Amino acid sequence: MTTVATLLAAARRSIPPSEARLLLGHLLGRNSAWLEAHRDDALEAAAAAQFSALVARRAAGEPVAYLTGRREFYGRDFAVTPDVLIPRPETELLVEIAVEKVGAGGTAHSARPSPALTGGETSCAQGAIRILDLGTGSGCLAITLALELPAAQVTAVEASPRALAVARANAERLGAKVAFVESDWFAALPPQTFDLIVANPPYVAANDPHLGQGDLRFEPADALTDHADGLTAIRRIVAAAPRWLAEGGWLFFEHGWDQADAARALLETAGFEAIEQARDLAGIVRMSGGRKPAARAPIALVPEANNQ
Repeated sequence: MTTVATLLAAARRSIPPSEARLLLGHLLGRNSAWLEAHRDDALEAAAAAQFSALVARRAAGEPVAYLTGRREFYGRDFAVTPDVLIPRPETELLVEIAVEKVGAGGTAHSARPSPALTGGETSCAQGAIRILDLGTGSGCLAITLALELPAAQVTAVEASPRALAVARANAERLGAKVAFVESDWFAALPPQTFDLIVANPPYVAANDPHLGQGDLRFEPADALTDHADGLTAIRRIVAAAPRWLAEGGWLFFEHGWDQADAARALLETAGFEAIEQARDLAGIVRMSGGRKPAARAPIALVPEANNQ
């Protein structure tokens, strides 16, 4: 007789116990507590076979998120497919930065910078906030910002139609109001400006050995790497962003562990001020950004007095 306990015991020979419980719970629509309480329950042969197939795929390296079709991000459950990157915990830092910048509800305000930030100040004028998420993928950033900042107007762009379909479905299921645009970065956007632009672009260099390891082997390559030095997309975004930012607007983006200096240099070259960089839980700088300077009023020249 095949029971919950025997299936889990067999699976543990090839995958971690936590993953075995997660996969069986997903298949049966049950949580870990239920599995423990029903260890001796018999399972039908079809369910046992399906579970064994999932275990084999995981043992071969296929990500758990793709096997279950789900991944949690910022406390919410997002659907994921092999057409989108799997949301990662470090990307939640972008959400925290955005919320810190624009404040609860989605209206700009003056606030202290997040403790994770270094090298800048927060200063936004009061008013409705317009946010742009570049390369939205599963939509985790745009949707989370729309739900955390309900008064904000959030737009998300994505070049992949299949990824865009995943993002739209996530927004509908989670009840988030997001305007989705199929676009290669800014290319298809109608003329407008934003108060905040966020991006998690492909930043892995083509020769990075991690691309051939672990979950990355199964994720969409074009969302991971620029097939060059890892900075191509970041260069494009930073160079073009000032034209799409309102005065005093902010740009923040995720980048690789070794790209902090290059990110700061690109921001400086593009004319950004109040440049800030944020560290992840491991103490590594993984987010960089800056503010578009406000236009300065011309200095009025006072004519010299006529001494005659």
